[in-house]
Amino acid sequence: MTGVSTLGQALEQIERIKEQQSQLSLLSLQVTSGKKTQQFSGLGSDIMTSKRARANFGALDSYIDNIKNGKRRMDLMMGSISEFGDQSRSFLDSLKILSQQSVHQLGEQIVYDDPLTTQIETTIVGYTSSDQDADLKSTRQLAENIYNIISDLLNAKDGDRYVFGGAETLIKPFDNTGTMDAAISNLIDQWKNGAITNDELMADLSDRTTTGGNLDALTDTIVGYSSVLSAGNGGRVFVRVEQNAEVNYTTLANDQAFRDVMVGLAYIRNASLMPIADTYEPPNSYPGVPDEQGAPGIDTAEMKENFFEVYNHVIGMVTGALQRLDQLSYNLGNAQSRINEVKLAHEQDKNVLQTTIGDVEDVDINEAAVKLTALETQINASYAVTAKLQQLSLVNFLF
Repeated sequence: MTGVSTLGQALEQIERIKEQQSQLSLLSLQVTSGKKTQQFSGLGSDIMTSKRARANFGALDSYIDNIKNGKRRMDLMMGSISEFGDQSRSFLDSLKILSQQSVHQLGEQIVYDDPLTTQIETTIVGYTSSDQDADLKSTRQLAENIYNIISDLLNAKDGDRYVFGGAETLIKPFDNTGTMDAAISNLIDQWKNGAITNDELMADLSDRTTTGGNLDALTDTIVGYSSVLSAGNGGRVFVRVEQNAEVNYTTLANDQAFRDVMVGLAYIRNASLMPIADTYEPPNSYPGVPDEQGAPGIDTAEMKENFFEVYNHVIGMVTGALQRLDQLSYNLGNAQSRINEVKLAHEQDKNVLQTTIGDVEDVDINEAAVKLTALETQINASYAVTAKLQQLSLVNFLF
């Protein structure tokens, strides 16, 4: 009767089918996913190779993401600096074009003949109108327009972060609170009244700190920079490109280049600057108190000379600022070149690691598909044999 019992055969067949089903499931997964296994443990002796390659791959991805973010911000900064430079050059060209042979005022010249002298003087001492001519009005209107444009450039943002704020990216770098306009108006009034000289006014416009003893200097706080930048606490900005390497691309809104252009624009557009020469509107007449006071001087020639001495100083400030802007662009360009080189190296390393990962983890889909087809044939045959065995019984054997 031992030959009649099929229990042992059935159990053996069941185990065989289970193994084939497991192989079938694995091959199906490989064909659909392209991977040898879905778990590291399935890689056997290659598990450490895969883990190391994937860890390095992930680290490179993080550095590349850092570089992409840094590059995006550098591109924004470069664009803003370029536009700042273009606007500053337009302003400078307008300043240079303005003729210094005129007081650029409409109305009639006021010629004074001192009654206490016997000779007839033809000294021009003022004008009957403070209205500006078209050239001067155009220069000052351009300064007004450019001031508003470059104020926005200093507050350029990448998302919600200010790119010229240094490490304090959430604090607005520049705000036109009116403090600079008020300070410049006060300086101009003192200058016109003779309280300060040309040299003192020029020093006030150029100096940005009171540490040298100039208490009227236009500090960063007066100009309108944030308290963080004014205190010198903006901090530097880096992009981490490798484990032990960072690239500095710090450019602050209160850099000397930006600051000098802002001050130059604010001076030229200031309401207190005009007129250049004293104004006497009838019935008021010289030597009475002028209706509107011009630059300091005893006559129009001296007023014009004093006005354009300070005016030329502003031209020098803007010219120097443009040279400094070129340096800022150069520094950012170097930073961009550096991170681009590192990014290219990382991408090449990623390709190598991807090949390593593929060699360890990927499966030949064509080979897996052939094995899958063959296994399906085998398992179908196993099912048929199992079905036959299940039909055998002692009754069928005896009868």
